Amino acid sequence: MADPLRGQIPLCLVVMKDGRIGLERHVEEALIQLVRDCIGAVAFFKHVLVVKRLPKTRSGKILRRILRNIADDESYQVPVNIEDPAVLGEIHHALQARHTGIAFAG
Repeated sequence: MADPLRGQIPLCLVVMKDGRIGLERHVEEALIQLVRDCIGAVAFFKHVLVVKRLPKTRSGKILRRILRNIADDESYQVPVNIEDPAVLGEIHHALQARHTGIAFAG
C-alpha cells in the first residue's frame, strides 16, 4: 500500500483455516516477527490483516492491483471475471475497521 515516506510498504492479507477463530492477533504478530527476523526491519513489515476471503478471478488469480487500489483510496473497476464482487466490500470494511491504508488512516 502507499506510504508518504517510503512510497509503498507491504500489506499482508491472511485467510485463516476453519476452526482457527481467536488466533488472529497471534498469527498477525507471529508473521510480523518472522519477516523481521528473516528480512530485517528494512522491510518495514507491520501491517497484517486477517480476512475471511480474498478477491479472486474465476481462474484463481488474486486481484492484487484492486486490493492496492482499495487501500490507497484509488478508483477501480470491478472485473467481469471476479468470482464474488462482495469480497471487495469485505476487504474495504476490514481495512476501515483497522484504520489501515491511506483511505482509512486517521
